[in-house]
Amino acid sequence: MREERKGMLIVISGPSGTGKGTICKKLLDDDPSLTFSVSVTTRGPRDGEIDGVHYFFLTEDKYDELLSQDAFLEHATVHGHRYGTLKFQVQEIMDQGKNVVLDIDPQGAKEVMRQRPDCVSIFILPPSYSELRVRLHTRNTDDPAEIERRLGNAKGEIDQMHLYQYAVVNDNLELAFNQVTSIITAEKQRTTRYFPVVE
Repeated sequence: MREERKGMLIVISGPSGTGKGTICKKLLDDDPSLTFSVSVTTRGPRDGEIDGVHYFFLTEDKYDELLSQDAFLEHATVHGHRYGTLKFQVQEIMDQGKNVVLDIDPQGAKEVMRQRPDCVSIFILPPSYSELRVRLHTRNTDDPAEIERRLGNAKGEIDQMHLYQYAVVNDNLELAFNQVTSIITAEKQRTTRYFPVVE
């Protein structure tokens, strides 16, 4: 038997602090068919973040230049900083038959789903708002005002959950990871992407 596959675009989104980044990292470590799309941002790097690995850190001018060239699959201003996903980078990976994972905020996810209705969209939820507050504090990456802003945004983002194809509650990381893996495994077998040739 001969098998051919088209690459798919997997959008993993949800409010800040729900663990979508951790789930994405586990997926990429576990499945060699998945490739991470590195977004661009105008914010400065956090401790331990490497340019070209976690994000491409751009100046405002360079970001504006890409914007004028219609280079983004999605772009958004989130918590006062600009982020974007480059179209050519995503398409290049998919053309090789690989699957692209996007870890993006809900604002950006909506734009990707609009431009690429063929994508697989998964929304990661916290078990509760109180748990989300604890997780945001535990990360130690944001000041109290920023945490409150992210919590306020989370309520509106969760209200938009119906726009996604799948929802996963991250109350137990291993269970949430297994659920996301099951979704991706099933989506790989869709006849729009998977073409087994019986000889």
